[in-house]
Formats: sequence, structure tokens, C-alpha cells
Amino acid sequence: MAAAGDGPWLDDAAGRLVRPYTVSGGRTRPSTTLDLVSQVMATGATPLGHLGPEHGQALERCRVPVSVAEVAAHLKLPAAVTKVLLSDLVDCGALTTKPPRFHHNPTDRSLLEAVLDGLRRQL
Repeated sequence: MAAAGDGPWLDDAAGRLVRPYTVSGGRTRPSTTLDLVSQVMATGATPLGHLGPEHGQALERCRVPVSVAEVAAHLKLPAAVTKVLLSDLVDCGALTTKPPRFHHNPTDRSLLEAVLDGLRRQL
């Protein structure tokens, strides 16, 4: 079993020891509008207030521009929970967000191929 400070608190046999809804404090809606392909990036500002370990992991992942979907995959959390975490970081000034370049047509083939290529590079 992983120690409390190690990674996303996983147990080899049981899986995640902390349920996703507890990670977001029971919240299901982010305060910032985020799409799965929205780009987020750390601003360099130190977040104020209490943030959980997943917030820190998300912030570390966002040192370079990255999509919300990539952060969710890295954290092994549902996209809805990841959006809440990321919006917390936007609210405290630690992250900046940029809407997707393909905002007008989310089913555009080139967009889907770009997302797939990005995910393949991460694996």
C-alpha cells in the first residue's frame, strides 16, 4: 500500500483509497468553464488556502500547457473531478486557462486527431 504522501493514494488490491467526490469536497461543478481540450498552465503564483495533494499534483503537471483531459488521465480521476480541482487553482491564481483552438466544432476530425496524438505522446 502507498504511503499517504505518495501519489494518488492507491492500494494494489483495493484501488483508489480516497473516493473521487471527496477529492473535490463533494462539489460536482467547477467555478470556471473548462472543456476537456481547454489548455491550462501554471502561472507561478503560490496558491493560497488549503489545497489537497491532488491539487499539488495537478499544478505540477501544469508547468507546461496541458489539456484538462491529460491532467485527468495523469491524476487517474474522472474529468468532472479534475475540472473542479483545476478551477480551484484558477480561482486562487495558480493556473491560467485558454479555451480550445477548435472551439467552434468539438467533433472536428483534426481536433480529435490532435487529442489522440497528445495522449499517445503521454503514454
